[in-house]
Amino acid sequence: MNLKSIAKTNLLCGSLIISLGLPALPAAAQQVTDAQVTALVEALRQAAPPQAANDGMYSQWQVLPGNISRWAKFCTKQDLTPQQFEADAAKAKTIITCIVRDLLRDEYQASNNNELTAVRRSACWWKTGESTACKSGPTATYADKVVSVYQQQRAKK
Repeated sequence: MNLKSIAKTNLLCGSLIISLGLPALPAAAQQVTDAQVTALVEALRQAAPPQAANDGMYSQWQVLPGNISRWAKFCTKQDLTPQQFEADAAKAKTIITCIVRDLLRDEYQASNNNELTAVRRSACWWKTGESTACKSGPTATYADKVVSVYQQQRAKK
C-alpha cells in the first residue's frame, strides 16, 4: 500500500466514523426567533404586577434596581441608573429584549427545545431568579399568566 492509498483509507474510515457518530450527538439548541422574544417580552410586561410608587421596582417589567446597571452594561455597553431606566421606556425595552433573548435561548436548551416549557422556565427565572421555582402558589400563577399571554402574542403573528 502506498502513501496515497493509506491516506484515502484513513479519510474514508474517518468519514464513516464521523457520519455514524453524528446521530448520537445531542440536538443543537434551537435558535429563538425575534417573534418568540418579542412575545415573551410583552408577556412579561403584561404579567408584571401593577406599578406602585416606591415599590423598589423599575419600568413596566418591574426590574430590581440591582439588575439594571449590570444588564445595561451587558446589553448596551453603557451604565444606566434605575431612574434613567425608568424614564426611557425605549431603552428599557431594548435592554429587556437583550436579556430575554439570552434567557429564552438558555431555557430552550434546558427544556430540550420545548417552547412552552422554555417560556415557563423563563417566567420563573424572571420572577424568582430560579428557572424551576414556579411549582405552586403565586409564582406558579405568575408563570401560567406569562405562558398564556405568550401564546396569545404568538397567535397574533
